[in-house]
Parts: sequence; structure tokens; C-alpha cells
Amino acid sequence: MNIQTTSRIQLIDITASLNKGIAEAGIETGMAMAYSPHTTTAIIINENEPGLKEDILKLLNLIVPQGRYAHDRIDNNARSHLQAVVLGNNACMPVENGGLALGTWQSVFFVELDGPRHRKLAVRIVDTE
Repeated sequence: MNIQTTSRIQLIDITASLNKGIAEAGIETGMAMAYSPHTTTAIIINENEPGLKEDILKLLNLIVPQGRYAHDRIDNNARSHLQAVVLGNNACMPVENGGLALGTWQSVFFVELDGPRHRKLAVRIVDTE
């Protein structure tokens, strides 16, 4: 899956794209795995509510504030790497009835932490029937 981000830090809902991939694969029951090969991105599952998305970004900035990090001597993006470490770069989700079996308020987000950039996301859908 290709993703074009538009901001330095951004949450992008990829739930519909994942469900589209599941439908195209024709899988009714199984597992969907999303993995980001980038070290300044993350994958999370949470509610797609604007206030909460804003709060998540604020939390990341509190946990990993602007500072002098050793890696900044190389690429000046240590903060982005550290924020990605906090969140993680993958998610594994059940597939039922031909779609993601998420909770009522859950969505899957690709989190950009060092954008804007063109990103790739590895998605695997496995049939378990």
C-alpha cells in the first residue's frame, strides 16, 4: 500500500483501504497484518475522533519533547524515531465476514512522524478457514 503524507506529524485512517484489500483478496475469515518498514512511522488502532487524534499528537510531543538527541547530529529527526518506538510499527487484526473485526469505535491509523513523505505499508491477509 502506498501512502502520501502531507504533514510532519499526521494520523491517516487506513481502515477502508485495508477492508478494500480484504474484499479484493476474497477472504472471509483470517488475519490481516499491517507493517511499516519505515523507522519514523507507526501503526496504531484507536478511535477516529478529531479531538482524540489531536490528543494523541499532543501526548507524543509530551512523551518525546523537542530536545537535543544524539541522533540529531546525523539526520535531525531523532524525535521522530523515538516517537515511533513508543507506538510500534505493526498491527495484527482478525478478519471476519470479509472485513476487519474491529471494535465499534476502532480504526487503524498509519502515523507519520517525519513527513511529508511518500511511504509504503506492507499488508498481508491470511485466510484461516
